[in-house]
Amino acid sequence: MKLRQWQQDCVKTALQVYQDGRHFLCLATPGAGKTHMAADLAFQLYQLGKIDFVLCFSPSVSVSKSIHDTFSQRFSTRFDGLIGAVGCSYTYQSMLFFNKDFWSLLKRNRVLVIFDEVHHCSGSSLENANSWGEEIILNIQNHAAFTLALTGTPWRSDKTPIVMARYSDPEGRIQCDFAYGLKEATRDHVCRVPNIVLVDNEHLVLSEDDEDKKIFKSLQDLLSHSDITYHAVITNDSAMKHVLSLAISRLESIREDNPDAGGLIVASSVQHALLILHILKGIFNQSAVLVSYKDPKAVKTIEDFRANSIKWIVSVGMVSEGTDIPRLQVCCHLSRVKTELYFRQVLGRILRINKASNQEAWLYTFAEPQLTEFAHRLKEDVPECIVVFDAMDKHPTQTNTGITLEGLGLTSSPIRDFQKLIFSRNIPITDKVTLSSPSLSEHTHTEVLQFLGRFRERMVNVFDSPFQN
Repeated sequence: MKLRQWQQDCVKTALQVYQDGRHFLCLATPGAGKTHMAADLAFQLYQLGKIDFVLCFSPSVSVSKSIHDTFSQRFSTRFDGLIGAVGCSYTYQSMLFFNKDFWSLLKRNRVLVIFDEVHHCSGSSLENANSWGEEIILNIQNHAAFTLALTGTPWRSDKTPIVMARYSDPEGRIQCDFAYGLKEATRDHVCRVPNIVLVDNEHLVLSEDDEDKKIFKSLQDLLSHSDITYHAVITNDSAMKHVLSLAISRLESIREDNPDAGGLIVASSVQHALLILHILKGIFNQSAVLVSYKDPKAVKTIEDFRANSIKWIVSVGMVSEGTDIPRLQVCCHLSRVKTELYFRQVLGRILRINKASNQEAWLYTFAEPQLTEFAHRLKEDVPECIVVFDAMDKHPTQTNTGITLEGLGLTSSPIRDFQKLIFSRNIPITDKVTLSSPSLSEHTHTEVLQFLGRFRERMVNVFDSPFQN
């Protein structure tokens, strides 16, 4: 397994830091190859006789399996935690079920603990830690021989501190031991250059009846001067068809060079994903599969999609971060989650370089003000983010599959956030969509949104992409 130059530099830096310290935080842009770097660092520490065992933690079952496979390959032995293995890969959720006997492993042995996407774990102390951060503070922080924290987005949407991280005073900016940003990764041809297309419309009509109509000249105008939600945009049939048609056309063009190239569509709910699947298959005659956090076979579906040539995978809370599918080159961001962390993690799914001749990467979304701002800020590795060290709720909200709503970019009230993920089962497949207020109160209102004008697309110049047209 030949390492890229940044990976070699990071391993060298970590080994130097470990001479006097035990904690190391690596920022590397999504898609750069953090897992391979971590596996090589762990192998070198093992060969040097510095560690006896390796524990890896990550936010999902799919990512945990990918880590298992990578480490097994690098060590050329089992990585399943059984007798004779050199380590094991777990989800963060697993930490909540380990007993004292398990954690005593770190006290009796020299253990390297690796945290993938460590921003899921928060807390500078037990007082402001979430459940996963609390386990790390209690059982790992002062007992592991070494720790390696990995992230491509080193901040949290709720602005709480990341566990074990250091912050500058008084600026509150995270202090990374090694940083490799998207600009460097595209320069070195480690990641694909992102091409972001923002879709807008010049004539939007909002009405409650035939006589009371309001007209808007753009999505920003609509969302800034009405009570309509972004939900209305991403579930509007004509809007969905337009953005999907753009993505389909782009994927078809790429598949002329790369027959196995695939596309990802990030949906907001299972019902929304089913609508998208209906459009892909029934209207555009595309091959597609659906994965969601409610599907017990989702991990198997993702594994199959990684190796087959099906064109599209529609995801609800499953393919957002850490999932390695290099053949993905086109993405539609149609989620209601509009945090900068989630936006970058979704974009990262199409940035992994592979051996194909065409290495274009295209993300399509709507010109919603926040998403537009995030697209223009991609040059910044760590956007300005105030860190709040106050106490917080210690218990991440879990779904029945172990996926956290926090992992989907939601960090406020669990009930309200989960409500945001659930769509009406009666959304009609027409050019109009009837909306219900997402408020938990009994008062609701309905409005009809129509896209009656010409759609227009705006290209965001991230790093002087050569593919703009």
